Amino acid sequence: MKKLLLVFVLVTLGNLAVKAQTNYRAALGLGIDLYDDFTFFGASGKYFFSDNHVGQADLGFEDNATIATFLYSFHKEFFRAPGLRWYAGVGPSILFIKDTDNVFVLRPHLGIDFKIDSVPFVLNFDWRPSVVLSNEGEGQVAAFGFGLQFAFNN
Repeated sequence: MKKLLLVFVLVTLGNLAVKAQTNYRAALGLGIDLYDDFTFFGASGKYFFSDNHVGQADLGFEDNATIATFLYSFHKEFFRAPGLRWYAGVGPSILFIKDTDNVFVLRPHLGIDFKIDSVPFVLNFDWRPSVVLSNEGEGQVAAFGFGLQFAFNN
């Protein structure tokens, strides 16, 4: 019984520590992925594994293509700017394009994330160039991501 109580207390305190420093734990909403030739609209979600380590998944749709993106980011608050964070990371994307081979790309990214304490919405913008890992497709330097998400556990 004592071990169970200790585990409960540690989990509760750990959750409060993350909540106090990140001001939200997860977010779900709309993502826009802008390429030179494509503009993808779809679902976007992110989850804070710890204070600074974040996983993000995006699923975007366009007329003849679909993109699945999985990103890891390191988030850090700007000094004296509550709710505003910069982030950087990397992750893969797979483009499923009608009547052509799938395109596999690596997506380094750098961006900003903004969450006002009294409002449950998160805005983010990032630069997401793509490095093609497959035989099809071209790399893109001018690729960007936008997101508007509803925040949980704020």
